[in-house]
Amino acid sequence: MAKYNTTEETKKDKASSDATRSIIIIGALFFIFGFVTWLNALLIPYLKIACELTTFQSYFVTFAFYIAYVVMAPISTRTLNHFGFKKGMSVALGVMALGALLFIPAAMSRTYLIFLLGLFVMGGGLAILQTAVNPYVTIVGPAESAAKRISIMGICNKLAGAAAPILIGFFLQLDKAEELAGTTNEAALDEMALRVIPPYIGIIVVLLALALWVYKSSLPEVEAEDKEDANAVQKEAKKISDYPHAILGVITLFIYVGVEVIAVDTIIDYGIFQGFDFETAKSFTTGTMAAMIVGYLIGIVAIPKYIKQENALKVCAILGVVFTVGAIFTSGFLSVTFIALLGLANSLMWPAIWPLALADVGKLTKAVSSLLVMGIAGGAIIPLAYGGLAEVMDKQGAYWVAVPLYLFILYYAIAGHKIRKA
Repeated sequence: MAKYNTTEETKKDKASSDATRSIIIIGALFFIFGFVTWLNALLIPYLKIACELTTFQSYFVTFAFYIAYVVMAPISTRTLNHFGFKKGMSVALGVMALGALLFIPAAMSRTYLIFLLGLFVMGGGLAILQTAVNPYVTIVGPAESAAKRISIMGICNKLAGAAAPILIGFFLQLDKAEELAGTTNEAALDEMALRVIPPYIGIIVVLLALALWVYKSSLPEVEAEDKEDANAVQKEAKKISDYPHAILGVITLFIYVGVEVIAVDTIIDYGIFQGFDFETAKSFTTGTMAAMIVGYLIGIVAIPKYIKQENALKVCAILGVVFTVGAIFTSGFLSVTFIALLGLANSLMWPAIWPLALADVGKLTKAVSSLLVMGIAGGAIIPLAYGGLAEVMDKQGAYWVAVPLYLFILYYAIAGHKIRKA
């Protein structure tokens, strides 16, 4: 009997050890998500100077990156069905490395379109990776603690977002780049563009090493949807019109991603507009990420014990309006602080919108989920609206674009999620 117990304990210890290793791997992947995604905040002012862009043109950085989520949606499914989820993640990391590799010829020729192509390829690889990795958060541990693991992964993502601009900013030397704004000194601009090569070589090495690590890891395989299931989802998608709250949920998620990207990816450029130098402004993204992490921690403690998710969404939307208006009507460090605090306003929107949109959809869950993922394209479109408005007004007045968007999110939290077809 003692021998049996020892064997059982050994099995449990091994299972626990495997789960821990799997969580570490998934955490590393979420860290990579954050590092690559939120690095755009630094690339916008950097490429604006190096490639001699207007403000509107510089926000095609976010467009190229996030539009890949829509374009790659069907390709992601086919890739994972062909390779399997674990090998598919290694392939996705390889695709991201290829996108990072394109930064080398882009920097050497100082060609903005190649930079955008590199960002699109990286976004495409990330779309495949996101599709594959999210199921693992649920299966690598007990189902009852999945929400806790999701929160931990979110924190990994935002910690990376806080670190990325500071770390890569060290290589790009944006404090020296400030004096090149508007210059016609081609040699100086060429030298500035080349600064991006060393950090992106480092990113390539890390992505390839992580791809090999995942490939050789003990991660369990996830069963992919068969063709019949996929076809059923496509057929069911035609019935989504029977669920207005789900359609409104997709629109709300589209808007939420857009305002989140504005809050994170404009803050460095806005800090410069407010008179801060590059060296100081590059750390402002860290403030936004810190505010988001605070929001995550509040959510872990408060939802649903002290506040319902729809009420949390109401509070977040109201804070979004208050902080945006605060940023518009103040100046200097206080105004930048209000933009950073939008991280707190945005923090609980993603986890609140999903369950509200999926409520009562039954067999349409997969179809609605796929549309919600495509809603990430809001990060491609809405920041362009900010950039266009900044050309007409200025970078502070352009934040008015966010106010009606937060009000729509508030509408969804109050009434939109309750609408059912009569």
